[in-house]
Amino acid sequence: MKRNNPKSALTENDGIPQPESISALSLQKVVAKRKLQPTADELILGILNHDKVALSRAITLVESTNPTHLEKANQIINGCLPHANNSIRIGITGVPGVGKSTFIEAFGTYLTSIGKKVAVLAVDPSSTISHGSILGDKTRMEELVKDENAFIRPSASGETLGGVARKTRETIILCEAAGFDTIIIETVGVGQSETAVHSMVDFFLLLKIAGAGDELQGIKRGIMEMADTIVINKADGDNVAKAKLAKTEFNRALHLFPAKNSGWIPKVTTCSAFEKTGIDGVWKIISEYFELVKTNDYFNAKRQSQNQYWMLETINEQLKNHFYTNPAIAASLEDYKNQVATNEMSPFAAAQELLKKYFG
Repeated sequence: MKRNNPKSALTENDGIPQPESISALSLQKVVAKRKLQPTADELILGILNHDKVALSRAITLVESTNPTHLEKANQIINGCLPHANNSIRIGITGVPGVGKSTFIEAFGTYLTSIGKKVAVLAVDPSSTISHGSILGDKTRMEELVKDENAFIRPSASGETLGGVARKTRETIILCEAAGFDTIIIETVGVGQSETAVHSMVDFFLLLKIAGAGDELQGIKRGIMEMADTIVINKADGDNVAKAKLAKTEFNRALHLFPAKNSGWIPKVTTCSAFEKTGIDGVWKIISEYFELVKTNDYFNAKRQSQNQYWMLETINEQLKNHFYTNPAIAASLEDYKNQVATNEMSPFAAAQELLKKYFG
């Protein structure tokens, strides 16, 4: 209760009203500017002029699930395509806790220091329960995110296998058109997602740590065969000896695998992303790889094969989306699902009837 007795020590004077932190006019201008959506041509021009804001807005359209954004996104991609395919694409994977973000920051910072322009496409896993993602890669790469010659784009994996598919493939095109000559794709972790990443990059790097008990048996043969190099991270402090031992064991294991079509012999090296040691050695290996595959023309052959693969994958995705958005399917899908759940109909018979409705 307010006291206004001047003789009381508890007298309370009226406070001074605080001014608004943002003027109404400024707020109106901000809101109006946000409502103004740039055209596809304006975004293309911005991307070609190396405008990161335009690049970010274009990627948002590509990632959008809103059908109205699809046409605009395709127009932007087609406009950027003649200016793409002029970078090297590196996929980086490893189990959670191996230090992927720390390594990518140290690696990316080294590349920008030697004149490279680096785009990092970091895929964050989405929750299967809440469908949300933390998207904390910019926080973990606090030094690289401030670099003028770097661009970091965290994206939610969504329901896509491994968090990488058509959207990541098209984002690469936009980043290349924006002048980034080195594209790094960080995967969710070791698993089936690596197959998708491998199909869109030129070089595949497997990040490992020593002393985890999986030097030989913990890594599946498939991921080992895909790797163009194995980098043992956290080779610092008391872990240096373990890292050297792991390097020897991985080298022995790699000799058991068949030769690669590229003619490249995978190599193993060590580094400490935390201490920023051995990073130049990793880049030296990658440079040697590209010198080889561009000489024997494997680089171009692989790019052509990947383009064909993603054409077929896009057809498969569009057919799947068209099936589930078909009115006849949408109206009866739940009924068939219930019949399958209660064993009134087999899954195969239900699928056949739904396909008949679709082609119908």
